[in-house]
Amino acid sequence: MPKFKTPFVWASALSISLIASTALVADAHATTLMDLLRGGPGKSTERNAEKRPTLFGGSSSAAAPMLDGDPEPLPKVSGPRYYTYKTEAQRPIKIALPAVSAPAATDTDVTTGSVAPVSDVRAALAETKVLATDDVAKAVEAYYASGKPLIWVEGDAVTEKAKSAMSALAAAGDVGLDASDYLVSPPEATLAGADIDAQRRALARFELMLSAKVVAYVQDTVRGRIDPNKLSGYHDFKRKPVNLGPVLNMLRLSPDVAAYLRNRDPSSPQFAALKSELVKLRAAEASSGPSIVIASGTLLKPGQTSAELRNVVAALRKNGSEAMKAAHAATLSAYVDGQDYTPELVAAVEDFQKEAGLKPDGVIGPATIRALVGHSNAEKISKLVIAMEQLRWLPADLGSRYVFINQPAYRVYYVNDGREQLSMRVVVGSRANQTYFFQDKIETVEVNPYWGVPQSIIVNEMLPKLRQDPTYLDRLGYEVSYKGRTVASSQVDWNSTHSVDVRQPPGGGNALGELKILFPNSHAIYMHDTPQKSFFQRDVRALSHGCVRLAEPRVMAAAVLGTSVEDVGREIAQGRNKAIPVKGDIPVYVSYFTAWPNKDGQVEFFDDVYGRDEHTMKAFEATTKAREAQG
Repeated sequence: MPKFKTPFVWASALSISLIASTALVADAHATTLMDLLRGGPGKSTERNAEKRPTLFGGSSSAAAPMLDGDPEPLPKVSGPRYYTYKTEAQRPIKIALPAVSAPAATDTDVTTGSVAPVSDVRAALAETKVLATDDVAKAVEAYYASGKPLIWVEGDAVTEKAKSAMSALAAAGDVGLDASDYLVSPPEATLAGADIDAQRRALARFELMLSAKVVAYVQDTVRGRIDPNKLSGYHDFKRKPVNLGPVLNMLRLSPDVAAYLRNRDPSSPQFAALKSELVKLRAAEASSGPSIVIASGTLLKPGQTSAELRNVVAALRKNGSEAMKAAHAATLSAYVDGQDYTPELVAAVEDFQKEAGLKPDGVIGPATIRALVGHSNAEKISKLVIAMEQLRWLPADLGSRYVFINQPAYRVYYVNDGREQLSMRVVVGSRANQTYFFQDKIETVEVNPYWGVPQSIIVNEMLPKLRQDPTYLDRLGYEVSYKGRTVASSQVDWNSTHSVDVRQPPGGGNALGELKILFPNSHAIYMHDTPQKSFFQRDVRALSHGCVRLAEPRVMAAAVLGTSVEDVGREIAQGRNKAIPVKGDIPVYVSYFTAWPNKDGQVEFFDDVYGRDEHTMKAFEATTKAREAQG
């Protein structure tokens, strides 16, 4: 329960609070909360605040703490963390052999459902130790318990079907998986000169191992080989269910095992583009020439000189678009080895920046250098493999109409009828306040919104200021409440209380601007407008507290509402807080891809702003290591 001032000073203090609030209304509308939290505009207001009555009578400076006793230590609301990846537990596959029916069916009797006879190899399955995850083990156990024929062994040799399956598994790298996860050694080399029992055991192990590997492959290629929720608290996915029960029987009946396995791979256009780029880069990796390097820390402005200019021009010649190179052919061909950053070269760089989605100012800094020299083939391959894994976490079909936010690209895309209809710049969470990775459904557009201040901001950023100046929120015009009861912030003893609700009313200085687009989720993340329009001019836009700020919020709101920008503007102009329901089913993917195809199917690569790719790669390594030790 928060502590409030005693009733006899309530009216006096509230009156003073209202006077201060009225006197500062212009500042409140011109200044955002973030400005004040970071010591920007409005800072002088705190220093010059009037003295106010205290609980004990008299007066004290507004900058002095309001004490009813010793203050509690400042608390801290911590965000999610990254985990050390724990692989899924494995257990022995336990084969319970069926009883032999009389008369016994032959192994070729595969259509009647009769129980096949227990051969020597089949009998050895129960003695064979192979480890697998529980889902895989259950599927393998169910198949062999049913009495159906062996799939990969016939007589004393492996079948052609087995060879086809091993060949398909060896090509797992083409679809972003690791072929070593599905490696099975054929028993032929083991059997030379061996006795009958050794042959029987080796063939049984091969049969069981290959069955486990193909079932694991099907599960991995459908849903991904790692559990994203074990990577960090920022990942939030319900893992896809994969029906593994029919897999082995389908493989037994399939005339082309490799085709069956390939058909289980994702087939979306996004996955196809990533796969094509991966195959191309792996083919080019060995034959690629030396990379162009622009020295780290280079910052070159128009009119300056630099020895790095030769590398800049080399990168323009190699990585610039054909259109850009044609437009500046004379400049690029005339350049020899000068250090003067001339207007002609500036114009070429500006066109390159424009095509790369950067601010076309001619300044060659970190973002432009990254765009010029790109990532190495090895880096790109790693990004593609991670992107293909992450795409498996999402629905196999993203839908014909959806919103896709890609945090490393700092962009949001609206897709309608399967085609990208619009895209715009966004601001996403800072490294300290990262945006999550999840999917949801858009439900509401709220115009003239209130901003409910998250507890993390109240506790981590506002509370220290409130302990120095309890009128802080009153002066800014914020509403404070406890259990539905509105109170003045000056009436709360912030030295012992911080479990209150704070919200900012609609208005010109509202942190959410004119509107927000809601897809209710446990992370309190949504898309919204912002008064800080200058942020969209930056190339690196990881700047928010986790929500996604839109460069053109009215355009996105009109798209999801199926109306016009003008209609959205009229709703805003009424000045009332209003929630407008979104009709239809519009998924939103709040995603994180450092490699992703654009609307033309060309894969683009982005910097790993939160360092998440490294955690995914470590999870891959842990998974492969666990599988190598499985049997």
